[in-house]
Amino acid sequence: MARPIGIYEKATPKHFSWQERLEFAKEMGFDFVEMSVDESDARLARLTWSKKERLELVKAIYDTGVRIPSICFSGHRRYPLGSNNPELEAKSLETMKQCIELAQDLGVRVIQLAGYDVYYEEKSSETRVRFLKNLRRACDWAEQAQVMLAIEIMDDPFINSIEKYLAVAKEINSPYLFVYPDTGNVSAWHNDLWSEFYLGHQAIAALHLKDTYAVTEHSKGQFRDVPFGKGCVNWEEMFAVLKKPTTKDRF
Repeated sequence: MARPIGIYEKATPKHFSWQERLEFAKEMGFDFVEMSVDESDARLARLTWSKKERLELVKAIYDTGVRIPSICFSGHRRYPLGSNNPELEAKSLETMKQCIELAQDLGVRVIQLAGYDVYYEEKSSETRVRFLKNLRRACDWAEQAQVMLAIEIMDDPFINSIEKYLAVAKEINSPYLFVYPDTGNVSAWHNDLWSEFYLGHQAIAALHLKDTYAVTEHSKGQFRDVPFGKGCVNWEEMFAVLKKPTTKDRF
């Protein structure tokens, strides 16, 4: 069976209805669409969709035969699990629970989480401890809902390698926590690809294919809007790694 290849919602026209978006993905030859719930008001509003709105999307999935197996939940940039602000921390847990419930209703199996303790705030040992505490709670909810959580390898030093994810996973110790690498982000931090994917292959839920410009002594890198083949990803080596029998993830 060929590996499923999907398209991220943000790579499709924003004005599309979900019916149109799924039909577009099918016409383009993709197997699935990954939904975005980012920090914008418009996409965070999906967390409180009515039953009717949820059923309309489920019907579109069945009508087109194009699945939505995952949600990229980056709303935690705005409401981080490790926030120093008790109100933002509470909101991070509220939105996390809502996202898990949305996933249940839509048949989504994986929620990708941003690997930040905080994004707009100053990082500290306290933000890390708070992030881990709240991630444990999120994993408990995910286990009850039978929905997997998968941490993205980020554009941020907090979790910028599979190796760092594995350290977090060891502390959390949940069968419902996985990692969701990004080829560009992993490469931008000069990680050893063979070691990264060998160590983490059993924990990988899925993989984003993307190019980036590398982080250097003189540059913070660029983690989005980099054309394929123009960035730092060694695609020949990357696909050699991904062809190994131990790596069978969807793209």
